[in-house]
Amino acid sequence: MEDRVFEKINFTLQPFEKGTYEACRFVDCNLSGCDLSGCNFSECEFLGCNLSMVQLVQTCLQDTKFKDCKMLGLHFQDCNHYIFSAGFENCSLNVSSFYKLRLKKMRFKDVSLNDVDFTEADLTNAVFDNCDLLMATFDNTILEKADFVTSYNFSIDPEKNKMKKAKFPASGLAGLLEKYDLVIE
Repeated sequence: MEDRVFEKINFTLQPFEKGTYEACRFVDCNLSGCDLSGCNFSECEFLGCNLSMVQLVQTCLQDTKFKDCKMLGLHFQDCNHYIFSAGFENCSLNVSSFYKLRLKKMRFKDVSLNDVDFTEADLTNAVFDNCDLLMATFDNTILEKADFVTSYNFSIDPEKNKMKKAKFPASGLAGLLEKYDLVIE
């Protein structure tokens, strides 16, 4: 399907047609719990959609944008690893996982990333612009040249992650030293 607009469709009441979607827009749709496995999304936009708990086994996301979406509990690591490029703006991605994904230059803007797993992901040059990273997991993650300057609530162990030239706000120093149980005033 090409250049189609899907607006205010509740895909929990009617089946989502599997296939390839190019330059399509999904506006105010409910896809909660849908099986998007094996689907290909290229240059698509999801605006104001509920994508919580969707299944993403071998799903291709290529230049796909998500804005104002609720996306709780997603396992992005199940997506096709070779074709994965997405952008997120003003979304809730809480309790999701990007385990072992290559996310170079990924952009997260105004995103809630509470309890998100970035273990072993490559976030080289990624931008976290005004993101809430409460309880997000960074373990053996590549964060070289990543930008966290406007983000908050992160706890990242510099000894367990590659962080050369990563940028952090001075006010976030406590989040980098948390494991030492220091009192920083």
